[in-house]
Amino acid sequence: MLNIKNGLVLYGPELEPKKANILIEDNYIVEVSAHASGGREIDVKGCIVSPSLINSHVHLGDSVAKDIGDGEPIENVVKPPNGLKHRLLAKTDPSDIRSSMRNSLKEMLGTGTTTIVDFREGGVNGISQIDEASKDIPIRKIVLGRQNTFIKDPSYKSGAEHLNDDFDEIRKNSLELLKYADGVGLSGFGEVDDEVAKIITETCSQVGKISAIHAAEYEQVQRNSLKSTGKTEVERALDCEFNFLIHLTSPINNDLDLLTNGKQSVVCCPRSNGALSVGIPPIKEMWSRGINLLLGTDNVMFNSPNMFREMEYALKITRGFYKEYFPPVEILKMATVNAGQALNLNLGCIQEGMVADIMMVELLSDNPILSLINRTESKNIIGLVTDGKLIYMR
Repeated sequence: MLNIKNGLVLYGPELEPKKANILIEDNYIVEVSAHASGGREIDVKGCIVSPSLINSHVHLGDSVAKDIGDGEPIENVVKPPNGLKHRLLAKTDPSDIRSSMRNSLKEMLGTGTTTIVDFREGGVNGISQIDEASKDIPIRKIVLGRQNTFIKDPSYKSGAEHLNDDFDEIRKNSLELLKYADGVGLSGFGEVDDEVAKIITETCSQVGKISAIHAAEYEQVQRNSLKSTGKTEVERALDCEFNFLIHLTSPINNDLDLLTNGKQSVVCCPRSNGALSVGIPPIKEMWSRGINLLLGTDNVMFNSPNMFREMEYALKITRGFYKEYFPPVEILKMATVNAGQALNLNLGCIQEGMVADIMMVELLSDNPILSLINRTESKNIIGLVTDGKLIYMR
């Protein structure tokens, strides 16, 4: 039993600050009150006690390709199968890829992130890489895999032809992948046909796994989609019933209205969008429509996987873009509460009955939410708990 005492706790789904103790037993939060007692006591007076962070979109394998391709068009850098990053990864020793991934995982743990959603390329072999890289690192991994057989044949401009045009084979390959992965994460509709995407999402749904796709990341892919299909990428993603849409930097027509109060979640990655000069995600407009918003750091080749840096950038770029106030607590919820709910995880919130994934951070200003978002560095995180276990105390 663990008792985190005297902290300023960000309690419940609205992250309301209150002075309280947190009693943890068998991985779960059993009591949050000023009088909770018992167990091993950790006095965190002068600290914020917050849900630890969830990075809802990262390409961990790109850790070996930091800061390459700066200034190149996005399609030259990340478009499969022959983007700059794919060529670099193909010629890099697997042990170097695993080592760089391991360093990124440690960096995330050191900056308060205890859960990640990783887009894994390379099929089952790619999944085995993160399994090896994460050995003995107490970070929760949600791995969304993909296979080259999902990619349509680039020699065809339209239609349903792909590297493997046997739909039964696509379904078989999906099932094989899902034995090892928590779901499928696709690059985008520029690389996969709608028929294949539907097979993949149906297969994921049948076995209770996640389906996600990059959508509306920049204007050109939206124009290409309209020209080739008469629909936006968002419309196609909804037709295919993907659970998660990544980016949505460039919605057009009535894309946002279609998502209003829907069951899909949108993962915003504003630093990546900025690095690639593709725009600013319309966070305030999506939030005002009731769209469930998550936050991710995206490719490690462009950004450090530090969610504090992502939150600060997201808050300030949103206020600057709209020239209006945006509540900072909503940004923190994107990295905690919203993600835990969308991923069907019993965490992301400090409340009785939840899994204890908690960080203890020095209070650096009179506003605990802004203290976390604007001012927290790794040195200010004095302790981290995941699955009810104390991982480190500084």
